[in-house]
Amino acid sequence: MKLNSTLFAALVLGVAALHAAPLAETTPVYAKPDASTPAIASLKAGTEPSVSNAISAPSGWTAVTLSGPHDVYAANKDVTKALEVRAGAPYLLEAKTDAPVLALADKDDVSEITDYRGKWTKFRLTKTVTGYIKTPSAKTVAAPVAVTTTSVAAAQIKDTAAPSQPPVTAIGRAAPAGDGASSSLPRLFQGQLASTYSPLRPRRPYDFQLNDDAGARYAYIDVSKLLATVQINKYIDRTIVVYGTAKAVPGTKDMVVVAESIQLR
Repeated sequence: MKLNSTLFAALVLGVAALHAAPLAETTPVYAKPDASTPAIASLKAGTEPSVSNAISAPSGWTAVTLSGPHDVYAANKDVTKALEVRAGAPYLLEAKTDAPVLALADKDDVSEITDYRGKWTKFRLTKTVTGYIKTPSAKTVAAPVAVTTTSVAAAQIKDTAAPSQPPVTAIGRAAPAGDGASSSLPRLFQGQLASTYSPLRPRRPYDFQLNDDAGARYAYIDVSKLLATVQINKYIDRTIVVYGTAKAVPGTKDMVVVAESIQLR
């Protein structure tokens, strides 16, 4: 079936809406678009929020989904003889009446009892919950990556581009930026993080690097822009996705990615 240009553009926008850029800072999630209410969760810096395109949020807010599982409490009076929470009863985040309400119980909810606390029963709830975050400002939102039929395939192919060719704009190994050149827009890079330190050789220009599947370095990682709370060493020898800007290391043919966020693949 042949898609007209309008329909294709709508599909592209729909796909892009499901994948928001990584958050620049820890962000509270509210049960409704009102910052004066208690937060029901928080998303750490570097997290890519799962945007809900089924709900129209007010201006300045974005609807997101929290997949769970969630640890919640229900009053004993709302627990039936079948050990299920009565439909319409609140799931609370703490064992007290004024605790934040995560959601209301539905008839077909999947949950299991994990503890009893006086007048309260604790459940492990497997349920997707909708929340709201304040829409990140323009300077903290990454430019959208173009969706093409070849972008995913390009991420799996070893780089054979000459230094004069533009970098690959997809998850995976990027082409060299060239001596003195740089990529002006942030993008995603995937590989295995490794330390460059070795007592048997001179110190490298950066303390960390990204290796490809064969264990060869294809880019250094500059971690100077990461939050101080990011424990970079725990990612060593693990496959990660780095969100950042690539640039050439002056006087060499090497590339460095200035990382803005890091997460496990």
